[in-house]
Amino acid sequence: MRKKHILIYSFTLLAAVSLVSCSDKKLEEINTDPNRPVDVPTTTIISSAQKQLMDNARGSAGSIRSAMLFAQYFSQNQYTNESRYDLPRTNSDTYWDNAYKALNNLEQVIRLNTDPLTKAKVTAGVGPNENQIAIARILKSYTFLTLTDAFGNIPYSSYGSNDPDFQALKLNPDIAKPKYASQEKIYTDILKELKEAAAQLIVTENTFGNFDGIYKGKADLWKRFANSLRLRVAIRVRAKLPQLAATHIQEAIADGLIRNNTENAALKYEAKAPNEAPLYRATVTENRRDFSVSHILINVLKGQVGPFTAADPRLKIYARPNKDGLYIGQPYGLLPSLASILKAEDISLPGTVVNAADYSEVLIEYAEVSFLLAEYNNWSQADYINGVRASLEKWGVDKPSADAYVALLPAATQETVLSQKYLALYMQGNEAWAEIRRTGFPTFLIKKGDVVWPTAPAPEEEKKFTPLAGTGIPKRIYYPQKEQAVNLENYREAVGQLTGDNIDAKVWWNN
Repeated sequence: MRKKHILIYSFTLLAAVSLVSCSDKKLEEINTDPNRPVDVPTTTIISSAQKQLMDNARGSAGSIRSAMLFAQYFSQNQYTNESRYDLPRTNSDTYWDNAYKALNNLEQVIRLNTDPLTKAKVTAGVGPNENQIAIARILKSYTFLTLTDAFGNIPYSSYGSNDPDFQALKLNPDIAKPKYASQEKIYTDILKELKEAAAQLIVTENTFGNFDGIYKGKADLWKRFANSLRLRVAIRVRAKLPQLAATHIQEAIADGLIRNNTENAALKYEAKAPNEAPLYRATVTENRRDFSVSHILINVLKGQVGPFTAADPRLKIYARPNKDGLYIGQPYGLLPSLASILKAEDISLPGTVVNAADYSEVLIEYAEVSFLLAEYNNWSQADYINGVRASLEKWGVDKPSADAYVALLPAATQETVLSQKYLALYMQGNEAWAEIRRTGFPTFLIKKGDVVWPTAPAPEEEKKFTPLAGTGIPKRIYYPQKEQAVNLENYREAVGQLTGDNIDAKVWWNN
């Protein structure tokens, strides 16, 4: 492994740059702040933060044991409680804590680039202050978006706002019990942050170079990422804030979106420990085979379920054949006694491409941008086809196979566009789960009371999908348990904005 790659994912200084502040009068008097380690280069901090946020967003607690199951891409074949929405509170603690660790690192990049004592030092060979700040703001927006989509109101911070409700990540003095900002304020501010960050970038200046695991320092691509993410957020809140959303959509399109798969925002992992992709670590490294591709996804890709009747060439990429060379999905959300009848060798595990150690985890891609444009343009046929082709190309489907599949697609409608978007978002469980909640599509997902495995050797009632908690696909996840101990007043206020801290309580944009 080359030295620069070691630096990209270096964690030797992670503890130092992730610390939450503590007040120390004596150290302040001698002008030394233990929470601003000026000797830590921003290159190390940004690379650590990128890996932190993607490990968290696509890891076990934040995706594999939650969003990938909620979206019914995966199905458990042994311990099926999470498939049936009995969610361990510890998952929430892990997801929350790791997200704020990444956010603290991103905030540290901003501090070092704005502090008069350090701002000149951190640009040498790295890139201008403006670009470092802008990239950190974009990644903060992405991380806060995944958090608020999952939980609802959360502690939030903004680079360019003095809103008294934005109290997260504060230093001097540290706010140990930050308020939970409302989602309406958070989404509105994320749109502002992305707009300002895109404008702040000096696109001719490379920033962070190879320490930037997403774009290798190309500021023009960071600008397109910011605009594309802005499009995602604006579409998400369009039903709630139509005028604001329309303005941001039009501006983002005019300023330039991701145009092809070479511009996708993705973090490529490595084939060597400890930098393997999250799914590889959760399955191969930990030697677990209890997550299979769901029968829903397999059957849709076969053309047996849903609005698409043609066999999808992505099937052999998304899944592996079983021991008999067949693609068989694990029936979703069964009782453990039934789910365990089919062994790992009987069913399709995640494909070798998606389960590779050096897999590239996507933050946003051209296919999604195309589907967002299709929706914005009243279910445009051209944008719909662009989205399907972009997804097929990204997954390595050859052109003749792609052409044959596209030729058999039904015309663009709300159902076909959003169902193809669902197929394209495979492995991006967080975003797929958010879109399922927002749109109600795809309609072929298993619902409470549906028969999951008609031929199972069991009584009829045991063949049906019966959630252990909630009434259907979770609308959110529980707040962390520790918040009730360390931030009880603000936790209670946030829960009061919901119908309780439960998985049926809809978040603001989903009401």
